Amino acid sequence: MTYTGDVQVGGPADVRELPALTICKLAVGPYDNNAYLLRCAETGEGLLIDAAADSDRLLALMADQPVSTIVTTHQHGDHWQALEQVTKVTGAQVIAHPLDASALPVPVDRTVEHGDTITVGALTLEVIHLRGHTPGSIALLYDGGGEAGHHLFTGDSLFPGGVGNTWNDAERFTQLYADVVERIFDRLPDETWVYPGHGKDTTLGVERPALPEWKARGW
Repeated sequence: MTYTGDVQVGGPADVRELPALTICKLAVGPYDNNAYLLRCAETGEGLLIDAAADSDRLLALMADQPVSTIVTTHQHGDHWQALEQVTKVTGAQVIAHPLDASALPVPVDRTVEHGDTITVGALTLEVIHLRGHTPGSIALLYDGGGEAGHHLFTGDSLFPGGVGNTWNDAERFTQLYADVVERIFDRLPDETWVYPGHGKDTTLGVERPALPEWKARGW
């Protein structure tokens, strides 16, 4: 079946099979959060992006296969409600940006900065720091090369229709908009698939024409 990224809380995960990576998207919790399980095809090793809620469903998604790493995209509580339980069961290392790490309910094993890399099995993800929604918000980029393309997991910093919430703070919006433009739109192709922290997926090509509108409206 073709991957769409359209998932509902209580419903099944949507699964995307790339040549070297499998991506499972699951909607969980009262805030309709997206959690993403990435699994290396060569080694079977897994990485979870945002243990947001409903630890039982997240653990069931893992299906007793190894998950070595949990990345939390930012400090807001709706993105880590299941982190403590999932970490306890899996023994996975916890990764976050240092500016948001202290807000998490478990100790962070590794902090990452802009430009750092995180491995999942034989694959590499690039860390992109996007300042504004929170001080330490990060996105993760997988460059599959060739037909596999670029896959960007943006937390709450980029959605269909705009950047993340900056609560009418002009300085925070300006920073987030600048980071999203310079660190994402200016360097990645239109075909880049965007997997946000809530709701439906999008691509950079769909969103790019609206950038001037986002800047003008200030949110």
